[in-house]
Amino acid sequence: MSDPMSDPSPESPDETDAPRTGYGVIHDYLKTLDSSPGVYRMLDAESRVLYVGKARNLRARVSNYTRPGHTARIETMISQTTRMMFLTTRTETEALLLEQNLIKQLKPKYNVLLRDDKSFPNILLSKSHDYPQVKKHRGARKEKGSYFGPFASASAVTRTLNQLQRAFLLRNCTDSMFETRSRPCLQYQIKRCSGPCVGLISREDYAESVRDAERFLMGRSTKIQEELGAQMMAASEAMEFERAAALRDRIKALTQVQTAQGINPRSVAEADIIGLHLEAGQACVQVFFIRANQNWGNQDFYPRVAADMSPAEIMEAFIGQFYDNKDVPRQLLLSDDIENADLMAEALGEKAGHKVEILIPQRGEKAELIAGAVRNARESLARRMSERATQAKLLRGIAEAFGLEASPQRIEVYDNSHIQGTNAVGGMIVMGPEGFMKNAYRKFNIKGDDLVPGDDFGMMKEVLHRRFSRLLKEDPDRKKGLWPDLLLIDGGAGQVSAVAEIMQQHGVQDIPMIGVAKGVDRDHGKEEFHRPGGRPFALQRNDPVLYFIQRMRDEAHRFAIGTHRAKRAKSMAANPLDDVPGVGARRKKALLTHFGSAKAVSRANLADLKAVEGISSALAETIYNYFQDR
Repeated sequence: MSDPMSDPSPESPDETDAPRTGYGVIHDYLKTLDSSPGVYRMLDAESRVLYVGKARNLRARVSNYTRPGHTARIETMISQTTRMMFLTTRTETEALLLEQNLIKQLKPKYNVLLRDDKSFPNILLSKSHDYPQVKKHRGARKEKGSYFGPFASASAVTRTLNQLQRAFLLRNCTDSMFETRSRPCLQYQIKRCSGPCVGLISREDYAESVRDAERFLMGRSTKIQEELGAQMMAASEAMEFERAAALRDRIKALTQVQTAQGINPRSVAEADIIGLHLEAGQACVQVFFIRANQNWGNQDFYPRVAADMSPAEIMEAFIGQFYDNKDVPRQLLLSDDIENADLMAEALGEKAGHKVEILIPQRGEKAELIAGAVRNARESLARRMSERATQAKLLRGIAEAFGLEASPQRIEVYDNSHIQGTNAVGGMIVMGPEGFMKNAYRKFNIKGDDLVPGDDFGMMKEVLHRRFSRLLKEDPDRKKGLWPDLLLIDGGAGQVSAVAEIMQQHGVQDIPMIGVAKGVDRDHGKEEFHRPGGRPFALQRNDPVLYFIQRMRDEAHRFAIGTHRAKRAKSMAANPLDDVPGVGARRKKALLTHFGSAKAVSRANLADLKAVEGISSALAETIYNYFQDR
């Protein structure tokens, strides 16, 4: 790959002149370009990237932009172009992958852009323990074990985990909980775990259950059922009726799973089904995940597109960006063909380390799967367009109710949660034209040591101070879309005054703020609204805008109290032994068994610590010194 900052620019114009734009600028670059494959960027007068494209032949591709006859969107893009940047690659495949990476990183205005790029959860059978744990996993695959996925949602993973526990009785507790158990937990009582923590199943039998679970996740449930049936008959003939009953229950659980999975395809073992629907300049892409002949759920996406973009262009851009950081299945079944299918398959195959097929089915079960994906995309887009129209109307209502110049595009709502000042947290939720923007939510652990416990005004001031200090540092010119158009504060005149003071300190006085306080009876529908220096006012009880504000306020409250509860639960579950160097799960269990509690361990003398089985003299001194220092 050549110099990433290659910019064979023509002679620069005089600094006093306005920058040249359009066809002439692009034509001048042809003098220095050759026929290498690569990626090009088109930039405007402020060096913002307008478009990223790939080319098999850079000179030929760029020369296309020097001739008239383009769509209105491309003509506008050309007219705004003042500079281009080029990056040559060894192959066109490399250019394709680089193009999608740059689009995701730079978010150019005129490209198709996949905006929802979250990772998907997997199921992990952890192999770092003698009795493997089954659990949900998201993110990098660093832990040793077998991974199965992706699943479309956390609920799809939970549903499958419940099936695994009923059928194979695998544990889902953490290793530390496993090591400290002295009797079976509720999971054992309701027949969802075989009780390995207290020796109710041998290591060999548990390992066999793990192998069966792996085979089930690979689509071999029928074979497992046959083997379990043979084992049940053998146990019955040997008069081992308790074992036979346990095997019968496992077979029954597997049968229920298979019945629930009646929608699973027979002819597709591993594929992603991708259906696209376009309407009124908007797009929805539905992705169904098929693994081991099982439907592991679906997810919809709404890429940013323009009205003149073709289905092929949108589908190709979606695939390139979607699989940039995700595992690629062996087959992609598409509703619409793409221009560079062979090139895309080659690029994805190189990334995945196995052959990838891209198919556009026309008949049979695969075509039926595509039809189902397209139908879901059409219905999802219709719902979204209806919701967006309602959302736009509500945002206009907000502007009218609070006297704003225009409909707010980003509303930030703040709330605090604590119990008598302990485990205090602040929460910020964000509402936009498309609803709650959950990837923009933020939590704030209240750090102020000088705050009086329960000082809501002081907490709110700390939260807003931290929020706007960071905004001024990250986006001082307000060009990244991070600044709110309206602040809603959960509280009355006191909270509004505290926030206004902080905003004034930061020199930010052009963002309107409203305090939302419950009325005299603290009842829904009687909220009062407070503005800095103004009298409180109310909206009509049946006003849809009032319901909209209540929904935002309740969401902020839910987020703040949920964060507070998680922080409180973590502090309550904390064990002083967790932070002692050299004390792992086994030694912690030995200490707790010997002394009865962590508090007793902290008070023990050195001789008593040395008497614990598995605790060396050096470790006993470490433990003793740790608690003495505290």
